[in-house]
Amino acid sequence: MTARLPDVPRGTEDLRLVGGTLIDGTGAAPVEDAEVGVSGDRIVYVGPRRAGAPGREIDVQGRWVLPGFIDAHVHLVMSTSVDAERQRLWFPEEAVIAAVGNLRATLDAGVTTARDLSGLTPGYRSAIASGEILGPRLHLAIAMLSPTGGHADPVHANGTLPVWAERGLASGAAVVDTLDEVVRTVRALVRTGADVIKVCTSGGVSTPHDSPSDAGLPREHVAAIVAEMAGRAGQPVTAHAQSDASVRAAVEGGVASIEHGYDLTADTIALMRERGVVLVPTLSTLLRTPPGPADAARLARQERGLASISAAVAAGVPVALGTDAGIHAQGRNLNELAHLVRVGLSPLEAVRAGTLVGARLLRLEHALGSVEQGKLADLVVTDVDPLRDIEALADPSRVRAVVQGGRLVKDLDGLLR
Repeated sequence: MTARLPDVPRGTEDLRLVGGTLIDGTGAAPVEDAEVGVSGDRIVYVGPRRAGAPGREIDVQGRWVLPGFIDAHVHLVMSTSVDAERQRLWFPEEAVIAAVGNLRATLDAGVTTARDLSGLTPGYRSAIASGEILGPRLHLAIAMLSPTGGHADPVHANGTLPVWAERGLASGAAVVDTLDEVVRTVRALVRTGADVIKVCTSGGVSTPHDSPSDAGLPREHVAAIVAEMAGRAGQPVTAHAQSDASVRAAVEGGVASIEHGYDLTADTIALMRERGVVLVPTLSTLLRTPPGPADAARLARQERGLASISAAVAAGVPVALGTDAGIHAQGRNLNELAHLVRVGLSPLEAVRAGTLVGARLLRLEHALGSVEQGKLADLVVTDVDPLRDIEALADPSRVRAVVQGGRLVKDLDGLLR
């Protein structure tokens, strides 16, 4: 089943990107001196450079051409660049402007499609579709679900709220304790326009009442949500799950993907592989270095997480790129590629994880995720050879151009001058 295809404004000019090295996202070997032909918003030709073909020629010799990347785990209303106390003093308009900046920074990083897993509302998706703002194509969870005191419960013991909730963005959380509440909330999210349902089967690091080892929604509630979605548009269900028990509850409940997965046993890994559950490890967030002295517990959690993800990769569990941007710095999304190589993917496989695997997870592989004839023209042009220096793609300035829906939305080299 395919999903709702997020809209963006379409290109109006026929273009030919010629002379670059193409890495098409399928896992195929690179093609040198390639040509990618674009008409409107679609790719109409992929192959060797042609002489005299129609369309405006763009010389990308010495560059690499890749599909637009997909970040399957972001929180674009959140910011790590502004002090939390200052954010508490923002007017609502300032929060919206910050989110718009995060959207643009994500697109400039080479991410043409993003799955926001709580925080953004459909108004942002509509603004991108109409061309009022620039940003990635959006798939939205709108809110994440947990029990009272769980990872989606923002209320501190003294009754205070975190920054995002104080700003009136409480749609990012949905507290549910009974099966009736679970089903009613999920139906409301679908009515509002959710493309994916996010559940929390474990606690987390950043919430006031729980820890990653705590239980969240039980398997029975997850299974009820999956069954509810099967009778609707088939929206996939994903689970924030850090402990092994929480991952198993989510997988047995029928989720399509696991977010984080930092403490997996061999049995749970085998179950994930058997059921085709995608792992979105958000290593950029796991491995971030917060300010202050080294924390032994954090370092131990990082080593355990790396070992867990490496074991899943070695076992053949499918992996999609996701950064948890908002916890991780916004606009540095392709930092995740080098981390994926660290846990066992080849550079070519890491690119595929950030393109075609992500498209399949979002049920958009018919239109996105690879540079193939008939697909939407979402393309990245970089001066980095990803197979030799994948770490360099973390720098947005090395992403020289971005094409989204056939429209050049970033052009550091003046390709259309």
